[in-house]
Amino acid sequence: MSTIASAESLDIRFPTSRTHDGSDAMNPDPDYSAAYVVLETDAADGLSGHGFVFTIGRGNEVVRAALEALRPLLVGQPVEPLLDDMGGTWRRLVHDSQLRWLGPEKGVMHMAIGAVVNALWDLKAKRAGLPLWQLLAGMAPEELVDLVDFRYLTDALTREEALELLRRAEPGRAERQEQLLRDGYPAYTTTPGWLGYDDEKLRRLCEEAVADGFTQIKLKVGTDLADDVRRLRIARDAVGPDVAIAVDANQRWDVQEAVDWIRGLGDEHLAWVEEPTSPDDVLGHAAIARAIAPIPVATGEHAANRVIFKQMLQAGSLEVLQLDATRVAGVNENIAILLLAAKFGVRVCPHAGGVGLCEAVQHLSMFDLVSVSGSADGRFVEYVDHLHEHFVTPTVLDGGRYRAPLAPGAGTEMRQDSRERYAFPSGAAWSGTERTDATPVLGRPEPVEV
Repeated sequence: MSTIASAESLDIRFPTSRTHDGSDAMNPDPDYSAAYVVLETDAADGLSGHGFVFTIGRGNEVVRAALEALRPLLVGQPVEPLLDDMGGTWRRLVHDSQLRWLGPEKGVMHMAIGAVVNALWDLKAKRAGLPLWQLLAGMAPEELVDLVDFRYLTDALTREEALELLRRAEPGRAERQEQLLRDGYPAYTTTPGWLGYDDEKLRRLCEEAVADGFTQIKLKVGTDLADDVRRLRIARDAVGPDVAIAVDANQRWDVQEAVDWIRGLGDEHLAWVEEPTSPDDVLGHAAIARAIAPIPVATGEHAANRVIFKQMLQAGSLEVLQLDATRVAGVNENIAILLLAAKFGVRVCPHAGGVGLCEAVQHLSMFDLVSVSGSADGRFVEYVDHLHEHFVTPTVLDGGRYRAPLAPGAGTEMRQDSRERYAFPSGAAWSGTERTDATPVLGRPEPVEV
């Protein structure tokens, strides 16, 4: 039996603020970052598990500190019992009698637990010689429900209901897996839409998105209504009438302000309006959804846990559920969220606008297609063309669709040379600059190529 020999944490940051990549109405200067964990074992196979929490720069060190706080619960533990009972492992970490006080089930500690859980799934998939989506898709319904903590969910979804959902999807699994391997999974792109881009770049990237086969793009909005209207017109002119356009306010508005702003955009055919208000405002989202119908409300990338998703589904707060691979406590909690979405008949279009998120969340959508919802109709995984080269198994897009990954693991392992170069603040990408955590990030010298 092998044991976890070490749990190394890293602060990795990419200087994306220098080119305004990732900029939106609430976050004008993000440095895409990862609080990263590597679980090494003493097994002869040399396999390790990798996971991370996505952040946008300052504060990444806080998440790393949370990862360090989890080290005593991991190092020296036998690996096989952890991996054989991932549902029990999730419960032990999330419901730790002292760490739980820091949430409970929300915030930095909950996300750090998610990084560890994802690293364990990465290790489990590597040991099985399978990509994570295929490992999950091969599990029996009874095994899948054992991964889920149904505490706080049973007024909306019971274990028995979840089991029935999964059993109902079983007969078509093989055919859907073949379809996925043949056709891939639909993607939409946010690459053209960052607020910091000028009009020429917006138009060029919109045209490139159409040429690349995307059938939907997304624009950031919320700073200035007149500017949003103008940019929306530029995008529509560039992509033509047959490509859908979604907009994303990144939590910018109050409830009535959101309604007025969306109406002011003057486009009744928006694919959706994303994060129109506070991610915690369940009833506010519901009010906006009623007021702007038939334009759908999309949200979820900042929802703290499965309970918030449960309430949003119960209240009719969203029509597009946007789970995130690193916001909640990892794969297990995201399976619970997928089951909730299936129970309520809501489509899932995950958030992936951050470093490594495309690589990680594609596995969840592909598993959902094969084993949970049984459908990709009207569903997309977000795609941004940033930083994929830093991963051992980078996302592959073909004709606006994700190709199903075949490499063993969860897609969360970053290249060693990238980890070293972008380690903050000592890596080569950061050393020799004058930046400190308190230094403004706009107006820097020429960017380091990333």
